[in-house]
Amino acid sequence: MLKLQVSESNLEVGCDEAGRGCLAGPVVAAAVILPQQFDISDLNDSKKLSEKKRKLLRNKIEEEALHYAVAFVSPEEIDKINILNASFTAMHRAIDALPIKPEMIAVDGNRFNPYPDVLHQCIIKGDGKFANIAAASILAKTYRDAYMEKLDADFPQYQWKSNKGYPTKKHRQAIAEIGACIHHRKSFTLLPQLEIAFQ
Repeated sequence: MLKLQVSESNLEVGCDEAGRGCLAGPVVAAAVILPQQFDISDLNDSKKLSEKKRKLLRNKIEEEALHYAVAFVSPEEIDKINILNASFTAMHRAIDALPIKPEMIAVDGNRFNPYPDVLHQCIIKGDGKFANIAAASILAKTYRDAYMEKLDADFPQYQWKSNKGYPTKKHRQAIAEIGACIHHRKSFTLLPQLEIAFQ
C-alpha cells in the first residue's frame, strides 16, 4: 500500500513525467495535490497498470484531486535543452499551472531543478511509494499516450498508436525505411550508428 504523500502538508504536490525514453513526441509532466481522504488503494506506478486501469484512475484523479495540472515540452525544446532539463521544465510548467502555490514538492527520481521558494524532496521510484506521485505518473502517462495516438492519425507508418514513440523494433524499422519526421527528437540516437534523414 502506498502512502498518501511524503510530508504532513495539506498542500504537497506530487510530480512525475512520461516519455523521457521516447524517440518521438513531447515529454509530459503532471503535478497533483490529493485530498487527505483520497482512496489510494488502486494507485501505483503507471508502468505497472494496464491501459484500461490507467484511464479509470485518470478519471478518478481528475474528479477528486484538490488540484492538478499537466504540461508538455516539445521535441524542439528537448533538442535545445536536453531531455533531463526538459523533464524538469515540464514539471515546473505543471506546477506553474496549478491555481495555488504548493508548500512542498515530491518528485519521482533522484534529481530536480529547485522550484522557486518551495521545498522539494526527490524519491527514487517514488511513483511506487507515494500516492500523489503515482497520480502524477498516471496523468502524465495517459495524457502523453493520448497525444501520441492523435499524432498516429497523420503518421501511421511509425505505429505510434501502439508504441507511443518508444524505441521498439518496428518503430526503428520505420525510421530506417522512410526517415524521421518533425516529431522525432533530433538529439536522440534514432538508429544506432546511422545518420537519419529528417522529413
